[in-house]
Amino acid sequence: MTIDFSQAREKMVEQQIRPWDVLDLRVLEVLARLPREAFVPEAYKTLAYVDVEIPLSAGHKMMKPVVEGRMLQALDLQPGEDVLEIGTGSGFSTACLAALAREVLSLEIDPALAAAARANLDSSGLGSNVRIETADVFGWQSERRFDAICVTGAVESL
Repeated sequence: MTIDFSQAREKMVEQQIRPWDVLDLRVLEVLARLPREAFVPEAYKTLAYVDVEIPLSAGHKMMKPVVEGRMLQALDLQPGEDVLEIGTGSGFSTACLAALAREVLSLEIDPALAAAARANLDSSGLGSNVRIETADVFGWQSERRFDAICVTGAVESL
């Protein structure tokens, strides 16, 4: 059975994301346009547009589409803004941020995930305005200022 990912993407936006009060047209357009399936591990491609977290490696997960939509809407990013993302994961949220902002610097603690995310962005033709660094955010320092900070990763304890 072949999945029509374009149709699945459209249904995801209309049946999952919009009902969750994600009404920002820019966010909806980005989620309707970007190929989420290109960022999902091969074993889970059929779940790319289902309202579930998708396992990545080493206990990492992709967020549910509705959570990504709410997050993107809450950030209210403008085209000229720079974003710091903490937790690159598969790179899908990174691609969404990059579509809404001027530039994204994404920090990922797991080198394998960082490399996979970069490959996902490159093979999708997305992320020319994305820089991914492998770093532990607790030891990372920068003098750079950002207009928004998006934490998509998790910590074991505070």
